[in-house]
Amino acid sequence: MIGRGPILALLFGATMVFAATPPEAPVAAREAKDVSVHGDRRIDDYFWMRDRGDPRTLPYLEAENAYADAWFAPHAALKEKLYQEMFGRIQQDDDSVPFRKGDWWYSTRTFKGEQYAHHVRRRAVGADRHYDANGSDETMLDLNAMALGKSFLSLGLRAVSPDAALLAYSVDFTGGRDYTLHVRDLGSGKDDAWSVEEVAAAVWGSDSRTLYYVTMDDAKRANKLWRHVIGGGPDTMLFEEKDELFDLDLDKTRDERYVLFSSQSKDSNEVRVIDADASPASFAMRTVFARRADIEYHLDHRGGSFYVRINDTGRDFRLVKVDAKRPDLAHADELIPARPRVMIDGFDLFADYLVVTERVEGSLRLRVFDLARGGEHTVAFDEPAYSVETSSNAEFSTKTLRFVYMSMTTPASTFDYDLATRERVLKKRQPVPGYDPTLYRSERLMAMAGDASKVPISLVWRRDIKQNKPQPLLLYGYGSYGIPLDPWFSQTRVSLLDRGVVFAIAHVRGGGDLGRSWYEAGKMAKKETTFTDFIACAETLVARGYTTPSMLAIEGGSAGGLLMGAVVNRRPDLFRAVVAEVPFVDVINTMLDETLPLTTGEFIEWGNPKVPEQYAWMRAYSPYDNLKGGAYPAILVRSGLNDSQVAFWEPGKYVAKLRTLKTDANPLLFKVNLEVGHGGASGRFDSLREIAEDDAFLLVELGLLR
Repeated sequence: MIGRGPILALLFGATMVFAATPPEAPVAAREAKDVSVHGDRRIDDYFWMRDRGDPRTLPYLEAENAYADAWFAPHAALKEKLYQEMFGRIQQDDDSVPFRKGDWWYSTRTFKGEQYAHHVRRRAVGADRHYDANGSDETMLDLNAMALGKSFLSLGLRAVSPDAALLAYSVDFTGGRDYTLHVRDLGSGKDDAWSVEEVAAAVWGSDSRTLYYVTMDDAKRANKLWRHVIGGGPDTMLFEEKDELFDLDLDKTRDERYVLFSSQSKDSNEVRVIDADASPASFAMRTVFARRADIEYHLDHRGGSFYVRINDTGRDFRLVKVDAKRPDLAHADELIPARPRVMIDGFDLFADYLVVTERVEGSLRLRVFDLARGGEHTVAFDEPAYSVETSSNAEFSTKTLRFVYMSMTTPASTFDYDLATRERVLKKRQPVPGYDPTLYRSERLMAMAGDASKVPISLVWRRDIKQNKPQPLLLYGYGSYGIPLDPWFSQTRVSLLDRGVVFAIAHVRGGGDLGRSWYEAGKMAKKETTFTDFIACAETLVARGYTTPSMLAIEGGSAGGLLMGAVVNRRPDLFRAVVAEVPFVDVINTMLDETLPLTTGEFIEWGNPKVPEQYAWMRAYSPYDNLKGGAYPAILVRSGLNDSQVAFWEPGKYVAKLRTLKTDANPLLFKVNLEVGHGGASGRFDSLREIAEDDAFLLVELGLLR
């Protein structure tokens, strides 16, 4: 194993290279492999790195870590200062707002010095089953105890049985989405001897003894539905999804009448329903609407009807009601039609109310429909850039809606909203010790893309440090899968703002920020739009005097890391520094390998490079394949050895190749966490170390050494 001391020894093949402090940049072995397709000659010198078992691979990764650590060594005090600032903004003893399900109130608790949460519950009291502030908690899961001796822990699903006696939960100790499903007796606190590996989802039947669950194949595709009966012998496979473009998922209607079993691709799905009361002898499933290309739908149940969000008459969805026994779109009752530039993001259905989350020109709002008495109203919000999400609404018969609101200046705020009286009660605003929201300001502006489309940019800065001249700015982007980057609050970001850095989010096409059409304008053959939108945002910020290229840093992760690689290849002169986290940069080689997790299902997102036309799309932007000689910004790349979504060798190859091509003296650093996967460190304190290191890199390169 390679150490991190002053002497660095790198073993690549048969060559041992020694370097004094500070070490020279690692030089990976080159072994030419022809990866040409469609007559386009491509030689990959670092293809060997895909083999984790190759004796050169781990030494190379360790050498990169040692090289990066040596670069960071003179900045150890800055890293520690940033960490302590972030650590100081954490309310260590903290409770979530309890929510009720049946006769119990559920919440999480964290305690000083502990990395993980305790998942607890408290019995409801009184005829109205209210929360007993003086009651005692029952611990369901202590993640700290489970994490002892582990370098990583991620809790996946958590589902309490209808009788509240059993807990189904899954946990991953690798960071590779390797979730194992367990069942715990909440009375004794002991786990059943039964467990299943590689589980993606699970839902209880009404009898609290039948557990439906979905398992993943070797490529991490959720493909099989199973039934487990507590104490009932071998499990039964109920369904296998053979189409590799589709994954399976499980859910349950809020009234608990049906188990919802969905086959979902990137642009279509079909939902099957299972009577939650069904016994193994009476089991049956039926399809609501058969899958159709480019048609997606999601549903819930109330009073014998399915309420369905579907995009069959407009890309941004409509909301209809159909008979649950004989669902027929031809005879649907249309509740909300599809409208241009108004996206129905989702809905929450209750016994007497319907709450629809809509996205209007990029801003979210909640529309409330009184199903019992008629009428509707809208829950409005005042800040120019914010996010809002309904949350923890477990009860079907209720007149209280819970939602979480935040903005770039307002920490996560949990509200209970009375759907009848319209009274809004703040239950909790996430404590951020030492933070004063009045010191900060956010706004939204528009960049003009090359096709005259307006691309939103959300910004935040500290008021008393904002200057009437350009200053350092960090621009963040993602732009894939239709995922919106609604403005969010970050307590770690405050350390940058307090040093005079402006933070901005580019709401580029490919994301869902302005609805489904915004997503579809930045995928497949139109993927280039994501990159040109981001560049347009950067150029707008420079043109309007917010910053200059010498003070402009950018950041993105995963598909956002692809964005980083693509825009840097196009405009290396526009950026001073780049942080690329678990970046998807070796697009063609990954998408050619259908044995890898996610590849096949993502043909609908990126294209299939085995098809010549689609290969040409990717060939034009794949960061690894488009690296060329010249000057590049300072770049920090971060990865995880156990990442099952973007394999470590993608950024590894990218960095190795770029080292041979860059002509500048700017740092190129590669940090690989050898114990985790896609999301980085899992503990709430450990993760701060990585963020502090990223921020130290940015501050050094932006000249803000304080």
